[in-house]
Amino acid sequence: MDTKADRGAKRGIERHSYPVQLQVRAAKAGGATTIEGYASVVEEVFEMWDMFGPYGEVVRSGAFTKTLAENPQVQLLLNHGGLAMAYTKAGTLRLAEDSTGLHMSADVNPARGDVSDMLTALSDGDVDEMSFAFRVTRQQWSPDYDQRDILEVDLHRGDVSVVNFGANPATSVTLRAQDLDRLGEADARALVERLQRRLAPKPPATGGTPLSLALAEAEALGL
Repeated sequence: MDTKADRGAKRGIERHSYPVQLQVRAAKAGGATTIEGYASVVEEVFEMWDMFGPYGEVVRSGAFTKTLAENPQVQLLLNHGGLAMAYTKAGTLRLAEDSTGLHMSADVNPARGDVSDMLTALSDGDVDEMSFAFRVTRQQWSPDYDQRDILEVDLHRGDVSVVNFGANPATSVTLRAQDLDRLGEADARALVERLQRRLAPKPPATGGTPLSLALAEAEALGL
């Protein structure tokens, strides 16, 4: 990236996470347990970050209309990995868009160990975020490239996931391997230099232990 305008460049698969309240309906004898909640919210601006600093991002109402009409193949996963716990193709995962966002309802099998662990974590309140994997097919940036409006997404062969401490744009930032691979040499060097400056040890206070001596003592202690 050279300027903020590069924020508008085409991206690959993206993942967004949101705090949610998932409802769990207990299974009947020998039956499935149903969980439901929102994998995405609309018309709510979240703060995102890149090498230029913060910017706002919002999924607009109607962003899911086209992709849902095309009956996308989507799976319910845990932390975007592992075996599918529910699947739109099998009818065990159902997606719909409403005024809040992307609603999901899934029938899961509590006899599976991974499903049982997830349901226990949900019941205990230890997990309270959902994420969805998608591709942006239409977007709009503000003239100053400080806000990104996501107008349309493609969910086909993506997923909705129950996640713990996911890449919630409101609270955290992730730098993925593919992001680094797309950086030009100059941008990569600038990023490395910026990180080196940020992580460089502070000089010892006047009258303190010299750094070389402190390192020698640490090495002697096996630290």
